[in-house]
Amino acid sequence: MTKPSDLLGAATAADYAGALHAVVDDVAARVATARQPFCGASRRELQALVDAVDLDGPPVGTPDALAETADLYASHAVWFHHPAYAAHLNCPVVVPAVGAEAMLAAVNTSVDTYDQSTVATLMEQRLVEWTARRIGFAAGDGVFTSGGTQSNLQALHLAREAALTAPDGGRLGGADRRERLGRLRVLATTAGHFSVARSALLLGLDDDAVVPVATDAAGRLDPGALARALVDVERAGDVVMAVVVTAGTTDRGCIDPVAPVADLCDAVGTWLHVDAAYGGGLLVSPRRRHLLDGIERARSVTVDFHKTFFQPVSSSALMVREPADLARATWRADYLNPAEEAGEPNPDLNLVDKSLQTTRRFDALKLWATLRAVGADGIGGMVDAVCDLAAAVHADLTSDPELRLLATTDLSTVLFRYQPDGVDDAQADALVPRVRRVLFDSGRALVAKTVIDGRPCLKLTLLNPDTTLDDVRAVLDLVRATAHGLLAGEELLADDAPPCRGTHPRLPARTPLSEVAR
Repeated sequence: MTKPSDLLGAATAADYAGALHAVVDDVAARVATARQPFCGASRRELQALVDAVDLDGPPVGTPDALAETADLYASHAVWFHHPAYAAHLNCPVVVPAVGAEAMLAAVNTSVDTYDQSTVATLMEQRLVEWTARRIGFAAGDGVFTSGGTQSNLQALHLAREAALTAPDGGRLGGADRRERLGRLRVLATTAGHFSVARSALLLGLDDDAVVPVATDAAGRLDPGALARALVDVERAGDVVMAVVVTAGTTDRGCIDPVAPVADLCDAVGTWLHVDAAYGGGLLVSPRRRHLLDGIERARSVTVDFHKTFFQPVSSSALMVREPADLARATWRADYLNPAEEAGEPNPDLNLVDKSLQTTRRFDALKLWATLRAVGADGIGGMVDAVCDLAAAVHADLTSDPELRLLATTDLSTVLFRYQPDGVDDAQADALVPRVRRVLFDSGRALVAKTVIDGRPCLKLTLLNPDTTLDDVRAVLDLVRATAHGLLAGEELLADDAPPCRGTHPRLPARTPLSEVAR
């Protein structure tokens, strides 16, 4: 007797539909009933659950395997849609994008060459053109990527190749290339994303190739400091490969002054890259688009759709003002994307020609469905909503006697520290990681911690348009209650038993795992 196939095909289409319906029903029930963003299970508990699964054991079949997987994964996941989740740049996702995710996973298109993707290639290219117009590029181009880190890496790769162009327009080679490579410099603030420095190392630049540029008191790049840095690099006999500005820093959520920086870059002929991974959603904002003024003058731009376009991970794009720049990354393979076919230029639109990836998911489908279902203005309204919420929280904290607001924001972050009168700096600094840990281990609220002006602080990253001011106030009440308890001498438990394992004196009782899971 022939064993039934486990592959999705004509004979198993009904099995696929049943399995998917079961998964959708299960996840929908969990989303609807999640009482807190995390169940609060310890790492030791979770590791035991993971280790208990025999991956080499006899197969249990699709329905049982998916049910078991849901009990392990979904029961203990961190829920970004929950209003008490405010830690990192993770967003709740729009429903049409989730539907498109299921579609693209089943079809399993790879958009590297046209003969594997056909209409998918054309749809992605249309979205690239749409994004270019939103940026203000008259004839720009781009490609979808796995995230802002890859987009930034590719942008700096293109900038490096531009800086290593020979006088005849070809690529420098040999000793000339090595000598010039050692003199290339990237100018950026330390508030920019760490992927800039990591990309420089991956691209073979020197350890000191990223030159820090000073910021103003608000954390934005100081154009005057950049002007001086450009002069200093030239005087040292080095070459500015690129200037990187950030439209939405990870901590402060501030936007560097793009237009003045573009003036300086144009004056010296330097590549300007704008990392708008966080702030890219402002491209469709009805009320805040002006914050990106000057972005159209950049040579390249990073946009993360899986942040402020509310898309499932992953969905990002690298955009360039000059389409020819993408050709600097093109690599040919006879079996895949030859330059010629039957003695003529290859007529196919092969997106692998402008991507660092070969096999690549059709992540653009999610944005396509979102624009058709929600519309650009709808997305922009959600971006404005989270920015408005952050502004309201800032107003709340301005006169708060216990929580000290530390910085303003252009987007949706809140930086603060618990430090009422009578709590010195050392105490306040020590509270930051402990408060965050207590809240995380309780599962009741997830907040982040970072360092601002040399001191630790707590951070809220507000990316949920459905979160209300009262929701955020409830999280801040938990912060206060936890700090009160810690200052009163309520010690954290031993390392092998995380805090809030039972009822923390200053927090409501921990919800049982069985109740959180469903």
